[in-house]
Amino acid sequence: MRDILTITLNPALDISTSSDRVIPGPKLRCAPITVDPGGGGINVARVVAELGGRARAFVALAGPVGMRLSETLSSLGLPLVRMQAPGDTRESFAVHDRQSGEQYRFVLPGPAWAEEDLAEALQAIAAAVPRGGIVILSGSQPPGVAADFTTRLCAALAERDAEVIADTSGEALAHLAAGTSPAPAVLRMDSHEAEELAGRPLVTRRESAEFAAELVSRGAATRVIVARGADGSVMAGPEGLTQVSAANVAVLSAIGAGDSFVGAFAYGLSSGMTAPDALALGAAAASATVTLPGTTLCGRQSVDDMLPQCGASQIP
Repeated sequence: MRDILTITLNPALDISTSSDRVIPGPKLRCAPITVDPGGGGINVARVVAELGGRARAFVALAGPVGMRLSETLSSLGLPLVRMQAPGDTRESFAVHDRQSGEQYRFVLPGPAWAEEDLAEALQAIAAAVPRGGIVILSGSQPPGVAADFTTRLCAALAERDAEVIADTSGEALAHLAAGTSPAPAVLRMDSHEAEELAGRPLVTRRESAEFAAELVSRGAATRVIVARGADGSVMAGPEGLTQVSAANVAVLSAIGAGDSFVGAFAYGLSSGMTAPDALALGAAAASATVTLPGTTLCGRQSVDDMLPQCGASQIP
C-alpha cells in the first residue's frame, strides 16, 4: 500500500453531548459528554486505520488541550508527526437536540499562523512524505494561512512525486477552482460550495459532474469530486464522468461524513483500487458515518455493509 500522510494544522478536541431541547435563556442540562480527536486530517487518518490501512497524521498541537488531544490520539494507536502550533489547540462543541433531532455545532477559530510558521510546516511535511505517497489536506485552515497554501504544498512536494488530495473550503477552495499550478491530484467539495463557485444551481448529477469537468479543464485538479449529500457524489477525471449513490440510511449526525469519504477514497487509491471504485468506497464510508451519533466515525463492517448500495457507474 502507498503511504498516506494527513495534514491537520488546526485540530480540535471535539466535545459532543445532547439535551432535551436547545433554547435560549435557561440552563440546559446535558447528557455525559463524548470526547474525540477532531480536525479533518485526524478524522481521515482514523478512517484509513479503521479500514485496515495505515496513515500518519501530521498535527500542529500546543497547550493543555493539545496535550489532551495528543494523549487521545496515542490511545487510538494513530502514528503522529507532531509540530508545535503557534498557539493553544482549540475545542469544538456539538449538542444534539433530542426533541427536534437537530444538531448545533460550535467551532472555535484556533491560533493565528504567521508566515514563518507556514514555512516551517511546509518543510516538516515535505520531510515526512516518502516518494509516491498520498498527502491529504482536509478541513479548515487556521487564521493567517493564505488561500494559496495548497498550491504551495503541491510545489513543496513536487520532487517527492506525491499525490495531494485537497478537501478545503472558502478562499482556499476558490483559489484552487480558478486553476493553479501545481494543482492537487484530487479536489473535493460539497454541492453548496460547487454551486457558489459555479454561480448557478446544480440540480442534477450531470450538472454537478459537468461543472467538475469544467474545473478539471481549468487546471483545478486532475480529478474533481462534488459531494451531493443523500444523492451521492460525482467525479470528473481521466475516466470521464462517474457517479456513486449514497446508501439509503437515516441520518443521525453529519459530523465527520466528508472526512470519512476522503479517508475511504484515499485508502482505496493507496490499496490499488481504480478511482471509481475508491469513490464508491468513499460513499459507503460517508453513509455509514451519518448513521452514528456525535463525532463517531464509521467502522469497517458498516462500510462493507453499505458498499453494495454505492456502486460506481458512468454518467450517461
